Order: sequence, then C-alpha cells, then structure tokens
Amino acid sequence: MSIAKYIDHTLLKADARKEDIEKLCSEAFHNGFASVCVNSCWVPLASDLLAGTDVKVCTVVGFPLGAASANAKAAEAADAVKNGADEIDMVINIGMLKSGMMEAVEDDIREVRNAAKGKVLKVIIETCLLSDDEKRAACRAAADAGADFVKTSTGFSTGGATVHDVALMKDAVSSFGLKVKASGGIRNYKDAKAMIDAGADRIGASAGIAIVKEENAED
Repeated sequence: MSIAKYIDHTLLKADARKEDIEKLCSEAFHNGFASVCVNSCWVPLASDLLAGTDVKVCTVVGFPLGAASANAKAAEAADAVKNGADEIDMVINIGMLKSGMMEAVEDDIREVRNAAKGKVLKVIIETCLLSDDEKRAACRAAADAGADFVKTSTGFSTGGATVHDVALMKDAVSSFGLKVKASGGIRNYKDAKAMIDAGADRIGASAGIAIVKEENAED
C-alpha cells in the first residue's frame, strides 16, 4: 500500500490562512492521503472541499495541552462532528494522568467518545511527557473508554514520535483492537517507514508531500 494512505495531512499552525487550508485539501485529494487534520474552525471549509472524496476530515480537541474540562472537550467534539468532522484527535488530561487520577483520565476520554459517536476517535497521550508505565496506563484508559486509536504526540510539546514509543503503544493496545498513530517530527520517508514498521497504522505529518515524493523516488 502506498504510504499516502497512512498519512493525515496536517496543518495546525495558529496562523494558517483560508488559502492554506484550501491548498492542504487539494494536496490531500490529489495524493490520496487518508485525511486532512485541521483546527476545528476550518472543519466546515475542509468538509465542503472534500465532500464526495475518500479523504476524511480530522480535527483536534483539547489541543494542544489537554487541560480543558471534559465537558468543554465533549462540546468541542460535538461541534466538530456537527460541522462535518469524520475523525477526532483529542489530547488526554496529562496532569491528571501524572497525578494517578486514572478514573478521571478515562472519564475525560469517554466524554469525548460519547460526543463523537460513530466517528473515529484518536487519543493523543503526549509520550514525551510520560514514563513508559504512564504511556501504558494512558493506552489502557483509551482502550477502556472506547477509543479507536492512540496517538503519540501533538507536535507542540517537547518531543514527537519515536520508534520506541510506537512499538510500546502497539504492544499495549493490540489485544484491545486499537490502532496507533505516530505524529510529531516525522519529516521524511525513512522516518515514516520506520514508524509503520514499528506498528503505526497512521502517520500525522505536515511533510506529507515530501514523504510521498521520497517514496516515489525510491520506486
């Protein structure tokens, strides 16, 4: 399968303009990417531009800190779905996780799960801020709350995806049937392929065009 089918073509910068989102959607369609990942204010535009195509519209919730209330995250997710989002990438409450408040972490995810019924839910655990035991605990919470994916990173913290973390997460969730999304700092084909080989089912990247070009150059 072409690596394009793994890629969530991502633009989450605060200063992204309408024309940037239009370009992102065009690139996603012409390259056959899995989705575009945009901030929620751009979901209606992306949904309109990609209507009738195979490209999904993904957005982020509680982004990038994960520290909003569960009710606020749920409302954000519900609004995004109403506006045409197919997939929701939410950030867990990292501080609660690190405080050992696992019931609250799971409830936080479940609130978003309930608000986005029928849509793909990916749970960003921000691996760079967690120990390996905390990563496993976060993965279990995501599974127990009914998520579809666990995701490494926002790309806005102190680090991004690593092969180690992808393999750890795949091991933690495979028995529950969840998938893994690697995101953060994946800028070339070699890195993307390494993440897939480690167990990633999806790649979040702003460098999707470069990654595909490199794959084509190797063929």
